[in-house]
Amino acid sequence: MSRPEVDPTFLALPFRHLGEVALARATELGATHADFRFERVRYQHLRARDEVLQSASDVEDLGFAVRVIHCGAWGFASGVVLSPDEARRVAETAIAVAEVAATMTTTPVEIAPEPVHADVTWVSAYDVNPLEVATADKAAVLTDWTRRLRTGAAVDHATAFVMAVQENKYYVDTAGTSTTQQRVRMQPGFEAMGTGADTFDSMASIAPPVGRGWEYVAGSTAQGAWDWDAELAEVPELLAEKLKAPSVEPGSYDLVIHPSNLWLTIHESIGHATELDRALGYEANYAGTSFATYDKLGSLQYGTPVMNVTGDRTHPHGLATVGYDDEGVEAQSWDIVRDGVLVGYQLDRPMAAMKPELAGPDHPQGRSNGCAYADSPGHIPIQRMANVSLQPAADGPGTDELIGRVERGLYVVGDKSWSIDMQRFNFQFTGQRFYAIRDGELTGQVRDVAYQATTTDFWGSMEAVGGPQTWVLGGAFNCGKAQPGQVAAVSHGCPTALFRGVNILNTTQEGGQ
Repeated sequence: MSRPEVDPTFLALPFRHLGEVALARATELGATHADFRFERVRYQHLRARDEVLQSASDVEDLGFAVRVIHCGAWGFASGVVLSPDEARRVAETAIAVAEVAATMTTTPVEIAPEPVHADVTWVSAYDVNPLEVATADKAAVLTDWTRRLRTGAAVDHATAFVMAVQENKYYVDTAGTSTTQQRVRMQPGFEAMGTGADTFDSMASIAPPVGRGWEYVAGSTAQGAWDWDAELAEVPELLAEKLKAPSVEPGSYDLVIHPSNLWLTIHESIGHATELDRALGYEANYAGTSFATYDKLGSLQYGTPVMNVTGDRTHPHGLATVGYDDEGVEAQSWDIVRDGVLVGYQLDRPMAAMKPELAGPDHPQGRSNGCAYADSPGHIPIQRMANVSLQPAADGPGTDELIGRVERGLYVVGDKSWSIDMQRFNFQFTGQRFYAIRDGELTGQVRDVAYQATTTDFWGSMEAVGGPQTWVLGGAFNCGKAQPGQVAAVSHGCPTALFRGVNILNTTQEGGQ
């Protein structure tokens, strides 16, 4: 199937003229830099429970924003009325904001230079736009999923949902860059719930959210579809086993962690910790700063030598994949951890100007790696996470081989709850299911499990990573950051990995029950 094109209903909107008017007015008023961003984002969410569609919503966010550097300070304003007069007024407001901010700005704002990308277009990789699929057809899939789950004797109730997003953006700045982009992403899922003799629990799908279209649900596996039939068939039995499983004995265990769980640990302990604004102390209000401070670059032993982590805005189906970021920077990939050592950060143009040495000798004034993003036309771009992924070993072992190396341990599948401190250092994570490992064999599920560690101790205990055959791209739709809060979608790929001597908590005992 040919690559999709930008939605013609978006292209019919007057964003080019509004951008010309706004930038002309900002320049006339003395801005040393100005950019204009026009967005239309459509969100659709359907949810079913026990064979009944409970809700269906379709929301659109449409508007534009002007950001300026004036008098050495940032100014920002946004609007929703699509007229030249409003574009002019918003530019004037952004200038006025900068003039107020200048009285409180001790260090003049600079942004790293960037090559000009004139009138470029980028569309994400998908086959069928999920927002163009009839709502009745999507509802039929979800209600059928809940019906099939409830055929299991252990399943009392079942839910299913799908979230789909179409994001269109136009960006233009006074340097001459202009980009038009379209991204589609979706997250389908389900959960089965049941009660045992002395407990209530659930089992959810481990299907990750993806930068794909409806083919992820209704297509073939060759098109990138998840094997929904297989998972729907096995989850009721998995839940039945979990409800009867013994409670874990706390202590030290070796862990073999599947990508469906490990992606979240990567997100919290590496992804957020290596955002440069956190490392420099600029993002301190929402979920804290970072233990991985800038003075540790090139020396911090983040993990063992088998640990290699990249930031990547280019993966074909990544949730954070773009052609160009919200500052006109072309998407890139780069190293964050190499051979276990911290070697890079995620940064935008203002942060790149502050730390130009990160870009190397070819970019003496600094270079962004394309991590600016705003989740709405009403929000200013901030530094956001790339697709941060743990790389597999080229000839690495399979999951069964990693399990075979363990005498006493646990095999962890699926994410659930988590907790991590403000420095991204002390954490604990649970999962969908935990299997006991004895002498290299799985011996059945246990429950009430959480693994606990510090970031460097945990990644320092990683003995082996699996091969490419174990690598899966996981991720989240709902990564939060900033005040006012913004939400972004991001993917994290990883292989199955083996960790030695990790502390295991019994969550029921910890909860005083």
